[in-house]
Amino acid sequence: MKKVLHVVGARPNYMKVAPIYKAIAQRGLLSQVVVHTGQHYGAQMSDVFFSDLGIPSPDLHLNVGSASHAEQTARVMIAMEKVCLEQKPDLVSVVGDVNSTVATALVASKLNIPLAHVEAGLRSGDRRMPEEINRLVVDRIADLLLTPSPDGDVNLLREGVDKDRIHFVGNVMIDSMLQARDAALRLPTLQQLGIVKGEYGVCTLHRPSNVDDPKVLGGLLGALADVSRRLPIVFPVHPRTRKMIEECGLQPVLDDAPGLLLREPLGYLEFLSLTSQARLIMTDSGGLQEESTALGIPCLTLRENTERPITVEVGSNIIVGTDPTRVRAEAFRILDGKSKQGRIPDKWDGKAAERIADLYATYLGAMSVDLRSAA
Repeated sequence: MKKVLHVVGARPNYMKVAPIYKAIAQRGLLSQVVVHTGQHYGAQMSDVFFSDLGIPSPDLHLNVGSASHAEQTARVMIAMEKVCLEQKPDLVSVVGDVNSTVATALVASKLNIPLAHVEAGLRSGDRRMPEEINRLVVDRIADLLLTPSPDGDVNLLREGVDKDRIHFVGNVMIDSMLQARDAALRLPTLQQLGIVKGEYGVCTLHRPSNVDDPKVLGGLLGALADVSRRLPIVFPVHPRTRKMIEECGLQPVLDDAPGLLLREPLGYLEFLSLTSQARLIMTDSGGLQEESTALGIPCLTLRENTERPITVEVGSNIIVGTDPTRVRAEAFRILDGKSKQGRIPDKWDGKAAERIADLYATYLGAMSVDLRSAA
């Protein structure tokens, strides 16, 4: 039986791999190995996600930990080369745009192992973002490029990628969300936090461009504090963000905002129970831009650009940047009943993983279906 090797490294990766793993397992045509690089580590940042998503714990854990981009990428490459030589996969499947993704892609390419990239073709146009460089590199060397939205196809074709390598399959993040939503809604998360459905907001901040600059971080926290005086804001604080808040002396901003409810990072189901019932989402996360669009909840993206333009073009997302004045103004517009109306993009139907499983089986000769029709 042909073998697919899945690689996960950071929290968003887990939600993308889980439905693909399940869809392949249901077909019984391919064997699978899951490798956790350990780029994100710790029970709340990592381990709990596997149980929440209903997939087995990883077969291999590389424990690379945090480091500079160069060192982390190098550690993953060294470890993944050994894994690939030992496991001898017939296809390596990588997701997203983190350092684990590009490191694994480089190893697979140099070992002449076919490579599939889930969430291919996304572009922010901002090469200052490490993730943008990772996307560009992986898409140049992948054999199968699986796009979540039509703009991905357009970007890849414009970059000269052979159209036969591109497959518009839809968004696997939405697969996970739809599969888990009922279980999430049964959790007592809102009651435990003392909040009511539709009467609170959710915020996440973790990108270095937002949290490593004291001026930017201070401005965003000030805007959040102001918004929280009209609407309680649940703020699960990423470890990197918490560290910078302490180092920059910004805790007093938070102490002066009782409506800003700081919490430790949450498990996937707990967090989904929050986001799916919120009135407003404020984030610098790509995944939350997508989930808010699928849920029809207004989203303010605290960045100057997005690699997910479909969430703006047809969804409920608005790019507001990091200017505190604009963040406050757009949030207040939503609270005043002037939120943007959007729709769910094509193929965000909960079946992206099924299309991917069929593509993998066909590509590896385990299933007789035309690759183009399978997508």
